Amino acid sequence: MLRKFVTALTGSPRPRRVHGLSDAAGRRRAWWHYHFIDHGVLRYGWTNFAEIAPGVFRSNHPHAGRLNDYKARGIRAVLNLRGVNGSPSYLMEEAACLAAGLDLVSVKFAARNAPNRDKLLELLQAFDTIRRPFVMHCKSGADRAGLAAALYLLDQGVPLEVARRQLSVRFLHLRFTKTGVQDALLDVYADRLAQGPISLRDWVRTEYDPDAVRARFASRRSLPV
Repeated sequence: MLRKFVTALTGSPRPRRVHGLSDAAGRRRAWWHYHFIDHGVLRYGWTNFAEIAPGVFRSNHPHAGRLNDYKARGIRAVLNLRGVNGSPSYLMEEAACLAAGLDLVSVKFAARNAPNRDKLLELLQAFDTIRRPFVMHCKSGADRAGLAAALYLLDQGVPLEVARRQLSVRFLHLRFTKTGVQDALLDVYADRLAQGPISLRDWVRTEYDPDAVRARFASRRSLPV
């Protein structure tokens, strides 16, 4: 029954296999996938939008209407933390940014794993070069966007305990789930700061170890409640 319903709406029993918007059938499948497979329908009334610093914002994955609104509000660029891929969510965002005249910069992060050093350096490079004002987003705006927002603030010299607030229930980040690995990264950096001052960038370049972050997260999850 469900397969027949999906086929009737999309022309395909497996709408996740969408790789283009060049024809009406592809756009229809993409619309279905974005709204119901990628949960885009939930992001119309709930945006998880917040300003984290002057000219720097965070949100969940925006649809075309919100991107147009961001442009009207003076935002010039979008930092997509889901990466470049052939998914409908990315293709639709790419098309919407082009139509709105917004720069689209992409750095792929995982919500449930520690980023490697190259990804962190890529993110810091994006902070240096992206046009401002800009908005950063992942899917829900809770975990990857929270970590990136915290790292942005740390890079600007904001105290760690203040930057940590970007990973909080206020943004629907739940540190007791697998996405708590994001908090573990900040925990490892906090341990290093306890030994003496070091900038975020120097730490990432010379000392950061994703295995240490994963180990820290695993040890915390193994503690009795």
